[in-house]
Formats: sequence, structure tokens, C-alpha cells
Amino acid sequence: METENQGQLNCNTEDIITRMPRLDTVIMVDNFIKEHSGEYKKTDLFNKLPKKMMWGTFNVILSYLVENNKIGVDKSDHVIYVYNPDLVKRFMNKKSY
Repeated sequence: METENQGQLNCNTEDIITRMPRLDTVIMVDNFIKEHSGEYKKTDLFNKLPKKMMWGTFNVILSYLVENNKIGVDKSDHVIYVYNPDLVKRFMNKKSY
């Protein structure tokens, strides 16, 4: 049973065997979450990925995406894609006074 706090994704990389993912694997997970934002909870997302991987590797990727503000979880613990590059560009181009 997953132990996730509501509104926070528990990646648990300290207590499981982890492996460093390849870049193409990180991109695949990132794109899959972007295409299916809000459809799956963490375990369901893992099972629906087009390429199989170890649970620990998956958690390393999720941890990376959370730390870089690309994904989050909604109130029902579904993984959502939150990164918005257009909004970032607007703020970067805005003059500060």
C-alpha cells in the first residue's frame, strides 16, 4: 500500500533499491505524464508506461520531476503535469521595477 500524503508525492528513494535512469527513460516518463495528466495515480501510472522499468528507477524519475516543478499531485493523489514554459517565459521577459 502506498503511503502518500495528500498533495505531496512520496518518492521514497531512500528505502528502496534505486538505479539512475537514462535520459531517454526520463523523457519518456515526462512525456507520458504530460499526455495523461491527472488520469493516473502513482502505481497506475507505473503500470501504464509504454516501457517497463524498476520501481526504484521510476521513483528516482518522479523525484527529479517533482524537484524541478514539472509534476505534482492533485487532491485525489492523481499525478498531474504542472510545468508551463509559456508562463515561465512571460515572467522572464517581464521588466522588474
